[in-house]
Amino acid sequence: MPPIEDPADFIRRETTVKPVPHAEEIRLHVADEAMELWQKTEEDLGALGLDPPFWAFAWAGGQGLARYILDTPSLVAGKDVIDFACGSGLVGIAAMLAGAKSCRAVDIDPFAIAAAGLNAGLNGVRLEVELADLTRQATPSADIVFCGDVFYDRQMADAVVGFLDRLVDVGITVLVGDPGRSYLPKRRLTELAVYKVPVVGALEDNEIKKTYVYRVGKS
Repeated sequence: MPPIEDPADFIRRETTVKPVPHAEEIRLHVADEAMELWQKTEEDLGALGLDPPFWAFAWAGGQGLARYILDTPSLVAGKDVIDFACGSGLVGIAAMLAGAKSCRAVDIDPFAIAAAGLNAGLNGVRLEVELADLTRQATPSADIVFCGDVFYDRQMADAVVGFLDRLVDVGITVLVGDPGRSYLPKRRLTELAVYKVPVVGALEDNEIKKTYVYRVGKS
């Protein structure tokens, strides 16, 4: 198969538009058959050095954050927010629907950036999509930073914790959505909400994940 040159075309062709189970106000381009798309992209994109299609699923942490934002619009109303490791853009879309002034949706995967842009359009909002690794840049300017499902890998978690330290030290509010991933830094978190979130059973250990929304405190 020839290299995929246009991520947006690939996403339109290989996904279905569906409402998010735990935030039905929002629709996303998602994988209809989870493992089929995962294997397809592993094979087709592996030679290009691209990541698995995390952008094609509404992960539990993002769903929890989206639900909390939609139910607590005062959290983001009139504020500048960042959807860190945005994936599908779900959390940023929720923030914009809830009245955020702006949202930078940032990821290191160009397919995630394309998906976030397409999904924003589906929901009638605008995201400032950006291909970047914020953990390697100067501390960004924002009122709130959201992090959904980012503690699944030790190397990733180590980089994220240092980044979150810098955010909290300058007074930026940081909220995390997580269903109990292995490298979640639990000692620094204040629980704000808990949900039972439907997920893709083929990619998780269950079809329902108990998912928490936390505020990150100083180390």
